[in-house]
Amino acid sequence: MSNKNRHEIFEKSVPMLVVGIIFAISLGGLVEITPLFFQKQTTEPVEGLKPYTALQMEGRDIFIREGCTVCHSQMIRPFRAETERYGHYSVAGESVWEHPFLWGSKRTGPDLARVGGRYSDDWHRAHLINPRDVVPESNMPSFPWLETNVLTGELTGKKLALFRDHFGVPYTDADIQGASEAVKGKTELDALVAYLQSLGHALK
Repeated sequence: MSNKNRHEIFEKSVPMLVVGIIFAISLGGLVEITPLFFQKQTTEPVEGLKPYTALQMEGRDIFIREGCTVCHSQMIRPFRAETERYGHYSVAGESVWEHPFLWGSKRTGPDLARVGGRYSDDWHRAHLINPRDVVPESNMPSFPWLETNVLTGELTGKKLALFRDHFGVPYTDADIQGASEAVKGKTELDALVAYLQSLGHALK
């Protein structure tokens, strides 16, 4: 069979074309992605990486719930313009305990990968309640309910246990047992500020 005839088989047969596309994508994925699972820098935490505390974990869930990932990325690319503005570019070892990953795909607001420690707790509180109080030109929505919503901590221990048992995050039994008490009575604003302040300390 000539090369021309082989080519026509794929062009004129939709099932064959679909099979060919799936094969090509699978082969590319096998070559590009599989090796990453065997490289230490992509599967092991960077030195200095710490698991989220119970309060920070609750804050992360609030960050996801409120849709913050729609406007804020947590992935600094290795370009001079980004590293000068945000700090050291992101590396895989910083995200090994992140599930789901919060890298994002667009930036309406600034990248938050290394926002921890850049502003005070009071600044974050004011910014979350009414962003225009601290950044007059901001188009970020306000989140005033975070200040009055109180955490119960009922599921916090289960969250930490899940991350330990399924994702290898090194939480101790004491961490899990004390998780509920650690967040009980705190507000969602407390939790979200704690989470934001935890970001990016492993690398600067």
